Amino acid sequence: MKRFLGLPPGEEIAYVCEPKMDGLAIELVYERGELTVGATRGDGFVGENVTHNLRTVRTIPLRLRCDAPPELLEVRGEVYLPLAAFQKLNAQREEEGEPPFANPRNAAAGSIRQLDSRITARRPLSLFCYAPGEVRGAAFASQEEFLAAVAAWGLPVNPLVRRVTGVAGILAFYREMTDRRDTLPYEIDGVVAKVDSFPLQRELGEKSRSPRWAVAIKFPPRQAVTVVEDIVPSVGRTGVITPTANLRPVEVSGVTVSRATLHNWEEMERKDIRIGDTVVIERAGDVIPAVVRVLTEQRTGDERFLPVPTACPECGSEVVKIPDEVAVRCMGLSCPAQIREAIIHFASRDAMDMEGLGEKYIEQLLRLGLVKNVADLYALAREDFMRFDRMGEKLAENLLNAIEASKGRELSRFIFALGIRHVGEHTAKLLATSFGSIDNLTRATEEELLTIREVGPQVARSIVTFFHNEGNRETVRRMLAAGVAPTVEEKKVGGRFTGKTFVFTGALTRFTRSEAQKMVEGEGGHAAGSVSKKTDYVVAGAEAGSKLAKARELGVTVLGEEEFLQMMKEAT
Repeated sequence: MKRFLGLPPGEEIAYVCEPKMDGLAIELVYERGELTVGATRGDGFVGENVTHNLRTVRTIPLRLRCDAPPELLEVRGEVYLPLAAFQKLNAQREEEGEPPFANPRNAAAGSIRQLDSRITARRPLSLFCYAPGEVRGAAFASQEEFLAAVAAWGLPVNPLVRRVTGVAGILAFYREMTDRRDTLPYEIDGVVAKVDSFPLQRELGEKSRSPRWAVAIKFPPRQAVTVVEDIVPSVGRTGVITPTANLRPVEVSGVTVSRATLHNWEEMERKDIRIGDTVVIERAGDVIPAVVRVLTEQRTGDERFLPVPTACPECGSEVVKIPDEVAVRCMGLSCPAQIREAIIHFASRDAMDMEGLGEKYIEQLLRLGLVKNVADLYALAREDFMRFDRMGEKLAENLLNAIEASKGRELSRFIFALGIRHVGEHTAKLLATSFGSIDNLTRATEEELLTIREVGPQVARSIVTFFHNEGNRETVRRMLAAGVAPTVEEKKVGGRFTGKTFVFTGALTRFTRSEAQKMVEGEGGHAAGSVSKKTDYVVAGAEAGSKLAKARELGVTVLGEEEFLQMMKEAT
C-alpha cells in the first residue's frame, strides 16, 4: 500500500482492525432513519430480500436513534449466532431427528433465509456493522468515524474494533485475537485490517476481486488426531438415539476432548467411522467436538462398525427409523431417558395443566421411584407427596387436586400432552375435532389421517407409529382407566365463520393469537398458520411481515384488530 501511494519508508498508515466474524453478510437500508430493506450480499450485485426476517433480529434497530438521520444510509454487517445458542440449536435439531448445522455461519444463514419469520425470531441472532454502502445526507472521513457514528445511531459495532498504526499494529492485534478467540461468545476465523482514511481507500481503489485497502488474515485450523476407543448409542429426551464416539483424550485449542457426537448412523456410514479408527477431530464452531475424517491408512483390520440398534439401549422398546428421516428413534413413552421431559411436558400449562407440579417436584417423583411414566401420575396418593422435602399437608392436597382436575381437560390438550412427534397444539385441535375421541385416534390409519386438512404424510406416519407401540397404547389405557376423560369442544353449528379460514399475523394488542383462534373456531371457522388461496381473511397486527405481503399478493381480505372484533360482535 505504501508503495502504491508513494509514501516514504518511515511514514506509517493508520488502519482499523476488526475481528473477522464468521456469519452471513447482509446490507441494511435506512431511509430518513427508517429501516426499509434488508438483503443478503448475494453475488455482490443482487442479493436476497430478507427484510421480514432481519426485522426480528433484536440488535437491529427499526429506526435510527438520531434527531436528524441521513436521507439514505446503506450499512453492511455480519449476522451471526452466538456459540451458546448454536450449541443449543444443534442439540434441539438432533433431538428432533434433523441434521445439525455444521457451524454457526450455516446456522445464521439458514435462520435468515427462513420462509417463516417466526422461526428466525426464535433464534437469538445478532449483528455487527462494519462498512458503509451508499450514504446521502451524511459524510465520514474515515472508517473509525463511520463506526462511531452508526454506533451512536443504535447500530451494533464490535467493541473489539481498534485503530492501529502500521503493520506492527495489525500483527499485534492479530496475535491478541488469536489468544482471545477461545474466550469470545461468538466465532471468528481471523481479523480484517482496513486503511482508516476514506480518501486513501479511494486512492488505492480495488482489484478485480477485492479492495487494495483491506486484507483478511485467517486463523490456522484447529484440529487434532486421536483414536475412537468406542462408539456408544445414547438416547435423547425425544427418543432420538445418537451414536457418540468415546475418544482417547486429546487437547484441541486448550480444551481436552474425550467425546464427539457422530450425529446419526447415515452420517457415520458416510464418513466410514469405526471403533478403533484413528481420526482427525476439530471443535466445530469452537465448541462442539466433531470427527472430520478417518485416517484409513492407519487401519489394522481390527476396526469394527457399530450397527443400527434394533432395540432401545435404555428401555428395550422398539426402535423405529421413520422414512425420509435420518434419526433412529425409541418409541417408548416409558423410556427412562425420556420420562423426565415427557412428564414435564404432560403436566405443563398448555397440556394437562397440573398447576404446581413443576420440574422440582417431578425430579423428586423420579428420584423416589414413584413414577415411571405419565400414567403413574394418576396413581399418586397423599403419602407419596409427603415423602418430598419440605412438603406440607395443604401443598400435597393442592397437587393432588391439580392432578384430579386434569382428568377433564379437552381432548386436544390430552393429545398434545402425549408428546407425539410433529403434533403441536394446532394439529392436536384438528385431530380432536376430526376423531372425537382418543380411541378413534388410536385406531386411525394413515389414509384416514391424510384426509384431514393440514395433516401431511410426515405427521400421519408419526401418529400411526406412536400408537402402533404397545407400550404407548397401554399407557393411554391406564390413564383412561384412572378416570381421565378428555372432553371435546364442539364447534358452533352454522356459526358466523363456518367454512371461513383466518390467519393471524403481526403483534396483536387486543387479544392473544391463541384467544383469537379460539374465537374463530367457536364460530365454526378455521384458524390456519399460513396464507394461501383458500384463506378468507388475514388479521394483521403491528409489524406484520411476509404473511401480510402474501395476502395482498393473493388478494386476500386484510382486517385490523378492530375490524375483526366488530365481525365477532356481529357474529354474536
